[in-house]
Amino acid sequence: MNPRTRRSHLRRMRMKQWSHPRILALFQDSRPNSEPRASGSEALQVALAIARMDFLRSHEKLLLSRDIGTAQELSRMGLPELEGIILRSLNRGVWNPAAFLEKARRDEDFLARAGILFLSLDDPCYPPQLRETYRPPFGLYVRGRLPDAEAPCVSLVGTRAATGRGLKAAFGLAEGLSSKGISVISGLALGIDSAAHRGGLRGRAKTLAVLPGGMDSIYPAANRGLAARILDEGGCLVAENPPETQIRRYRFPERNRIIAGLARSCVVVEAPEGSGALITAEHSLSEGRDVFVHRACLGGSRNSGCAALLEQGAVAVATAEDIIAEWASCGDRSGKASARRQEEEMKQHG
Repeated sequence: MNPRTRRSHLRRMRMKQWSHPRILALFQDSRPNSEPRASGSEALQVALAIARMDFLRSHEKLLLSRDIGTAQELSRMGLPELEGIILRSLNRGVWNPAAFLEKARRDEDFLARAGILFLSLDDPCYPPQLRETYRPPFGLYVRGRLPDAEAPCVSLVGTRAATGRGLKAAFGLAEGLSSKGISVISGLALGIDSAAHRGGLRGRAKTLAVLPGGMDSIYPAANRGLAARILDEGGCLVAENPPETQIRRYRFPERNRIIAGLARSCVVVEAPEGSGALITAEHSLSEGRDVFVHRACLGGSRNSGCAALLEQGAVAVATAEDIIAEWASCGDRSGKASARRQEEEMKQHG
């Protein structure tokens, strides 16, 4: 087995080890059809109210939304009833449905003024690639135009303290991907993320930025101009958190899981040990997505994280053509393996 084949094999073995069971029942509405359901503005208010309940996990928000029919029903729900739905105890002080509904009405007004959509997990427009992940966000705040659901996306991530070589590599790869109709996803951070977004704007597929906070505050502030340009040129901003959300350190890894979940493959361009970009790579592996490292930055003084990924089985790429070739080779290998299994079965039965 040559080194490249061995790395690919190790990568896929890690993906299998990271696999998680899917709780498919969460995506099925078990509520009797005869019971009333909210619709239109009321349905949006209920969803926005649930989205603000940050003491609930994503799947718990989904369970609650499946059980709630109208805003009035939510306002009358007691804490014991909620605990019966999510099957765990909560601090009594966190439950104030009337306050959540009031904030939801303000959110609805803000979203309407700013031209922002809210997509809940069961919305047909919710990105299917993200819905397939182990812990998809209950809802997404979307400003701009999401990439075509049928077209592949690639996330480009890396350190904020990038070298000139890293910035050039991120820009060039993003431009190449976008020119081939492959949307580029990143986190709007300084350094590699910003270079990737700028490169993505040069092609026809545009770019998508995932924000760590709410839609009302672009972080970092230095990239407000870049965010505006992404929107002006047909790109998209996405956030999991409601307006007025304060930026906290733990929100960045949460943001990174969305970056990984939206993309078919992740490219770590340049990352030292401990970089947040490696968290995105971990999320990508846990979801069975490809993880690549950029060849141009290998051996650099600020790239020990990428060197570790390479040793663990990540494939080095430099161009959009390299990534497309890897996709094609994966398909060829799986097709040949399937053909071999069919041939063996025919021999056994025949």
